[in-house]
Amino acid sequence: MTGPAAHDRSGLPAGPALPDVSVVICVYTEERWEDILAAVASVRAQSRPALETLLVVDHNPVLRERLEREYEDEPSVRVLANAGPRGLSAGRNTGIAEARAEVVAFLDDDAVADRDWLRWFTEAYDDPRVMAVGGRTEPAWASGRRPAWFPEEFDWVVGCTYRGLPPGRVRVRNVLGGNASFRRTAFEAAGGFATGIGRDGDKRPLGCEETELCIRLSRALPAAVLLIDDRAVIHHRVPAVRERFGYFRTRTYAEGLSKALVARSVGADKGLESERRYATRVLPAGVARGLADAVRGRPGGAGRAGAIVAGALVTAAGYAVGTARTRRSGGGFVIPPSPAARTTRRDRAGEGTAGHV
Repeated sequence: MTGPAAHDRSGLPAGPALPDVSVVICVYTEERWEDILAAVASVRAQSRPALETLLVVDHNPVLRERLEREYEDEPSVRVLANAGPRGLSAGRNTGIAEARAEVVAFLDDDAVADRDWLRWFTEAYDDPRVMAVGGRTEPAWASGRRPAWFPEEFDWVVGCTYRGLPPGRVRVRNVLGGNASFRRTAFEAAGGFATGIGRDGDKRPLGCEETELCIRLSRALPAAVLLIDDRAVIHHRVPAVRERFGYFRTRTYAEGLSKALVARSVGADKGLESERRYATRVLPAGVARGLADAVRGRPGGAGRAGAIVAGALVTAAGYAVGTARTRRSGGGFVIPPSPAARTTRRDRAGEGTAGHV
């Protein structure tokens, strides 16, 4: 929905054309309690306020009850139980179904958004062709600094924007799910996030559910524009365990498995379109840069070059294994109908939207 002209916290008119936004934060463990509170606080501090913040709890009644108590006096924060199977995709679909705004934004539960995050998102929707807008995700390393061996080309391993993405506000094939927004009509056209492909708590760190959705959206709406605006910044916490090579290896292998599922669903041409450029241009340039740093005696140069080669090989191995599995099983995820459409039907029936559950 687009409300009447409003004023943001700076006192400047927000303008009647900018849409309202519901922010969905999916949570699953009390171990991230302080991170969750920080994520919500960053949304509440936005220069362009969100209509609401939806905390979707993934099959954890204790955490849900604790969050309900925490925000019982804050009407703009609603706590919901994941209404689908366990996992991030179903949690996001629950948030979409309950969201009341024209635009639905997603923020990771261990990230904090810059003050103008939602402003940059909403300004991009001035163009009616724009169906999705993502932002830039910066790593916040637990150690206080990037490990010397960790290449920026693989920052996607820790859920962050990686070297090789174009700067500015640019058209892309897909946005990155932890820092993204979609028009409600995008879900009405393409359906929700596929279940069985994305994260499921602390299990193997699969991904690519937003890639599959964005490709499906572009097929459903060929004129749709998908953007990344690198001014819409969030800061994603990287715990110590994810600074280690063991996690790097596990995550790159899981990415290969996920890419195989996406390619099975949408075809290798679209499913690997961006990855081909990444593998043939971005990664070789990164290896060359690392080796040049090593020759100059700069710390970590050889390690970064080696990590790029290892990451590419492990990802390829995961893709090969995933491809073999999908050929035998026919695929391993389900595309749900539009959660946004279900909400529209419910609202037309006069049921309204529930509060805390």
